[in-house]
Order: sequence, then C-alpha cells, then structure tokens
Amino acid sequence: MRGPYLILGLGELLWDLLPEGPRLGGAPANFSVMAGRLGNHAAILSRIGRDDLGRQALEKLEQLDQAPADTEFVQVDSAHETGRVMVELDEGQASYTFLEPSAWDFLELTDEWVQLAERANGICFGTLAQRRGESRKTIQTLVGLTQEECVRVFDVNLRAPFYSGEVIQESLELATVVKMNDAEVPLVLGLLGLDSAVTEARHGAPEMGVYGLREGAERLLEEFPGLKMVAVTRGGAGSLLVRRGEWHQHPGIAVKVADTIGAGDAFTAAMTHYLLRGADLATLNEAGNRWGGWVASQAGAMPALSEGVKAEMRAVIEGRDNR
Repeated sequence: MRGPYLILGLGELLWDLLPEGPRLGGAPANFSVMAGRLGNHAAILSRIGRDDLGRQALEKLEQLDQAPADTEFVQVDSAHETGRVMVELDEGQASYTFLEPSAWDFLELTDEWVQLAERANGICFGTLAQRRGESRKTIQTLVGLTQEECVRVFDVNLRAPFYSGEVIQESLELATVVKMNDAEVPLVLGLLGLDSAVTEARHGAPEMGVYGLREGAERLLEEFPGLKMVAVTRGGAGSLLVRRGEWHQHPGIAVKVADTIGAGDAFTAAMTHYLLRGADLATLNEAGNRWGGWVASQAGAMPALSEGVKAEMRAVIEGRDNR
C-alpha cells in the first residue's frame, strides 16, 4: 500500500564510487528512499543508461526494505551511461568528482512525468541535474506544473562547477522551501548579489553564525515572495528553520559519524514528510536532525532500516507534539 502523499525526487540517480566499492546514491534518489520509508508514495524521476550499472541501480532499489521508492518512472537512455561520481572521504566528510555526460543530464519531459507532477504533494530538485540545458528545462517545467499547494523543495546542494546564479535564481522563483547547508548560504547570497544586505556575508566571514544565517534566510524570504521557509543545516551543530515572522534553531543530535553521504537528503525528506502533515518548526527540525543523524551514523546513503528503528524514531519525533 502506497502512502497518502505523492512525493517526487527529481534529478540524478547515480553510483558513488567509494574506496571500498560502489554505493547507489544521488540526492533526489536518497531523498525519495527516505520519503518512502517514512510512509509516503515516493517516486524517483531520473534517467539511467541501458547498461549494467543502470540495471544494478534498479535491482538495488527493489532490494531495499519494503522497496520504499517507486522506480516505475525512471527513464532508460540508450546513448548515455548511468551516472557515476568519484567520492573521497576525509574523516567522514565527502568530496565529489562527477563524471559527465551522464544519462540524467538528458531528462525528458514525458506525458507520464507531467501527470505525476500535476498530482504531486511534494517535489524535491537541486542544482546538479540542471548542469545541462535538456535536464534543466525538464526540471523547471515539471516543478512549474505542480499544484499551488505542492511543497516544492529546492535542495541547493552546490557541486562545483555545476551551478550558477542564474540557475539558483530560477529555482528559488519556483520553490516554496529552500534547503542548504551553512557553507552554501554565503555562496548563494553572493551569486544572487544579496550579500551586501547581510552583515556577516558582507564582511566575508568564512563561517556564518546563527545570526548571520538567520539574516541571510530572511533576506531570501524578502527577495522571493513564493518562498515560505528557508532551512539551513549545520552538520553536527544542528539546523535553523526560518519563516516570515518565526524561526527555530536545533542544536543537533550527537552521533558517531560513519560518513555524511545522504545525511542532508534524509534531513530534507523528513522535514518534507512532517511539513505535509502540518508540523511546527520544532518538530520539523527534530525530524530532520534525527533522521539526518541516523543516516550519518550508518555507511552509505541508503543503509538498511528496520521497522524497530523506524518506530523508535517516530515515537521520539512525534512525541514532541504531545509535550
């Protein structure tokens, strides 16, 4: 039985090539898997090659516990290979080198994708899959076709050199929620020419504190009237959620980090799950940090997840509503 909300992860599906071997990933795919694990009908909208890695990607997703992400709508490309990325880990922190072109650079606007977008309750997209014109046009068109009440999450997810101020501007104009990490905030503000309005960004602070992050978030809300919330993750230091007239800071969850791959995507999926259910900022933050921390404590972006762990996490997160 699929969940009551249709949530789409739109963009790259790829293999992370780690020193210990390949692991399936891609931010939209990671997001979709977690959204499905939380009880939604989550579908991956991506494109793979007609090759062994593409076949293995679908097999891997089907083998996950309860096959949480719908792969029925993943496109197959006869001309381009399934996406791959070289990943290097330094004390659990990942750096990436993306191979190109990849199949997901050529996302096609199909009738079935359009019909899904028109029914979607939530959709998540980023910058990486917009690095080429074909996919950029498809992504922006699909997001624009969603209903007014759809939660449209722009997960900034900057991967040099595959972003620009133009892509960020266009994406923010489509989004109702933007999520980024604390290192990305000054970069985004600078690319948009908004850094002069934010104290810490103006003085070139290498790391913005909570006040500067909140100030930057409020500046984005002023500049983009369609935005309803800005989410800023801060690694082990937690996260900050900002809406017009309210904000909430979470101190983070202490975990022993295995690697950070997919932790931010789990945060985004959990936040989106509870946002669709009308949760307050404190609950959104708790859910994002709990699930992001759990993924960071495991190896890879799609670790095995038992029903027992899900039940425990749900009790902790949703117990907040009863206190």
